[in-house]
Amino acid sequence: MKRTIAVTGAIGLAVFMGACGTDDTADDATTTEETTMTTEMTTEETTEEEMTEEPAATGNIVETAMAAGNFTTLTQALEAAGLVETLEGPGPFTVFAPTDEAFEALPDGQLDELLADPTGDLAQILQFHVIEGDVMAEDVMGMDGETVATLQGAEFTVEVEGETVMLVDGAGNRITVIQTDVPATNGVIHAIDGVMMPPA
Repeated sequence: MKRTIAVTGAIGLAVFMGACGTDDTADDATTTEETTMTTEMTTEETTEEEMTEEPAATGNIVETAMAAGNFTTLTQALEAAGLVETLEGPGPFTVFAPTDEAFEALPDGQLDELLADPTGDLAQILQFHVIEGDVMAEDVMGMDGETVATLQGAEFTVEVEGETVMLVDGAGNRITVIQTDVPATNGVIHAIDGVMMPPA
């Protein structure tokens, strides 16, 4: 609306001045320049607002992971382990979610072994990736050296080096956070490039 009103005003002024026999080229040029500046400023403000607008959550943790497209193995594992209902609950939960590539990087045969006994070690490993509460990337950045209690019961350690966040699991592996703040209606997902293992 702001842009339309500004342009209409400039045209109306030019018509009115022409009807009165006034020929003020300088004033017309100034008015046109002001109108152009107003339009550009309005467009720029709108663009900045759109860029800073955070994506809205459209589903729970499980639905969001399924829709993302790069957590296919994780969602299949959650279903096999009987944890879907838990992560569809009210929460809130923060899930450090291994990508499909992270599962593919496991030693040959390990994923198949885990899926063969989904309510055993697989369930323990998956719960080790979940903590209670909404823990956003900004919060994680301030947790260098802190240990974090998981839904599984054991803890992992957060290490922050510059802009890089790594999670140290029970086996001493350092897993890097590669995507943050994927919103869900009952929490948030952060993608990681490896599968964390709880203490033996």
